[in-house]
Amino acid sequence: MEKFIVSGLIWFLVLFTTELGVASAAWLRAHATFYGGSDASGTMGGACGYGNLNTDGYGIKTAALSTVLFNEGKSCGGCYTIVCDANQVPQWCLRGTSITITATNFCPPNYALPNDNGGWCNPPRPHFDMSQPAFETIAKYKAGIVPILYRKVGCKRSGGIRFSMNGRDYFELVLISNVGGGGEISGVWIKGSKMNKWESMTRNWGANWQSLRYLNAQSLSFKVQLSNGKTRTANNAVPSNWRFGQSFITNVQF
Repeated sequence: MEKFIVSGLIWFLVLFTTELGVASAAWLRAHATFYGGSDASGTMGGACGYGNLNTDGYGIKTAALSTVLFNEGKSCGGCYTIVCDANQVPQWCLRGTSITITATNFCPPNYALPNDNGGWCNPPRPHFDMSQPAFETIAKYKAGIVPILYRKVGCKRSGGIRFSMNGRDYFELVLISNVGGGGEISGVWIKGSKMNKWESMTRNWGANWQSLRYLNAQSLSFKVQLSNGKTRTANNAVPSNWRFGQSFITNVQF
């Protein structure tokens, strides 16, 4: 029976990865817990800087990542497919299920507790603290914590990349959300309509990127690069009459 269960899980993963076109991709081991309540309301906001995850394009299929996976915010917006490891805890897994989540938050370490008993997000553990609805897609609520198999995948988004303007004069803090493809942003450039060349922005925190120029009364264009090297340009993504606190959705996507 045990051999049947193991071979069945392996066959499921082979079929699943082949369907995604990533048959050679490796599945890695980790653990998953959940937070945020049955409606995932407690997952809004977070260390990536997203506000309402529904309007920012991520919904409730999200997770907070442990230190080793969060990578100081560089993993924000990335997507992972997760499968409960029924080989280890068949009584807690929902067989034949999987879910693809987006990294939207950070699961901080708790050094007061041991890594294997409450300090789930302590380094060097890879760990996903999933929204409760996402967790319950692959495992039973009463499990609390389950071993999983995960792999990084491409992100599928509805609509274009979203730019939200925050900050103040000479300090434009731009939240970039609803990013498809690789999802993880590695570089951003900005160009105002009164500028002659592109200027690189710096990551302030999470998915927030900053410029220290005076950009008022200029239409703004952005060039966004992902960790996989792919780049998209959103020309005149923000009109010249923009104001701090406004968000703009483009027709550009990966």
